[in-house]
Formats: sequence, structure tokens, C-alpha cells
Amino acid sequence: MDADEDDVPEWADRIKANVAGEVRRRRKEMGWSAQDLAEQCERLGHPIPRNVIANMESGRRATLPLVDVMVLAAALETYPVCLIFPVGYVEQTQELPFQDLIPTWDALRRFTGEQEVPMCDAGLVPDFELHASLVRTALAALDEEERARFAAKTATSRAQQEEAERRRAKYADQAISAKHKLRYLRRDLREEGAIPPHLPPALGDVDPPEPDTDTTPEERL
Repeated sequence: MDADEDDVPEWADRIKANVAGEVRRRRKEMGWSAQDLAEQCERLGHPIPRNVIANMESGRRATLPLVDVMVLAAALETYPVCLIFPVGYVEQTQELPFQDLIPTWDALRRFTGEQEVPMCDAGLVPDFELHASLVRTALAALDEEERARFAAKTATSRAQQEEAERRRAKYADQAISAKHKLRYLRRDLREEGAIPPHLPPALGDVDPPEPDTDTTPEERL
């Protein structure tokens, strides 16, 4: 074994070093002392004493709880993953023990699910991403439909009115299509036992109305 290999920290130590280095860098970038950071963590509801922060930054802290990483990231106005994988400040890192070093950018993208990993189950993340995309599409279409409707009402010629009506119909169809896909996606999510994301008021008609529990089946017929 080369002498240099003796100096390579274990995986857990490397991850802790990533976080410690980025906390220190970010803290100094914000012009804060360790005490300032400790006070901000306390304001967020999870106190991390100054001496704990100092020990972490110097590598003397043996453990690094996930909750601390989350609060430190919030206090430093960044994302937890940016502390764990400091892109641009740490060139290479490890994802798991005994693995080769890889670019920190690749590790971050796999950690967030942005880059697919063979044999890894993404759970419902792709469904929620599709849901967000459909919501954006539907809202944009509804907005454009309303603009076209206004243009049709204020048109000064028949040709302008007809063009505005064509655009209104096109965007109305896009909104209906997006809503239709949303309805079935939300149904599938419920069948999976999941809670679908919240819908904005403009899309309140996507979910079918809940049955009136105050009436009998005969009254609903």
C-alpha cells in the first residue's frame, strides 16, 4: 500500500469532512462567526452550540446527525445536499464505503435522483414530477385561454375575433387534456396509497367531487 493511501479518510470521515468544509466556507462567506451560526440554528428551533460547530469544522466531532445537517443548511441559506456534496469546492468524493472516488457533481445528481442509477427504485418521485409538469401546463393553458378570450371580446375586426377564438379553443383543449391526465394520475397515486400533491384553486375541478355523505344512496339517485 502506498503511503498516500494511508492518508485517504474512510467514507464516513470523508462525508463529514465535506460537510465541515462547506459549513466553514459558507459561514465565512456570509461573514458569520461560529457563534453567529449557533444563534441562527437556535432561532430555527434546533440549537447547535458554538463549540459543537467548532469541533465539527475542525474534524474533532465524531458524529454528524442528519438533523444537524438539515438545520445547518437552512441556517446557511443553502440545501442539505450542497453541504454533503459541495460541487465546485470538492472535486471528488465517495457515495458509499469501498467505492472509487467519483466527481462530486455526479454524486450530487444521483443523490437527488436527477441522474438515474440502475436497479434503484425512484418511488413516486417521477409521478410527482409529472404531476408538477401537468399542473404548470394546465395553468399556462388556462392563462392563455383567458387572454385569448379577452382578445376576442376586444377585437376590432371579424378576422381578429376569429383568430382569437381559434387560439382560445386551442388553449382550452390543452387545459382539458392536462386536467384529464392529472385526474387519472391523481387516481393512480391514491390507488398506490399515496396522497397526491395539493392543487391550486384554478385546478380545483380536477378531482371528482366527493360523494355527499349526508344523503342516502336513494337521495343521490
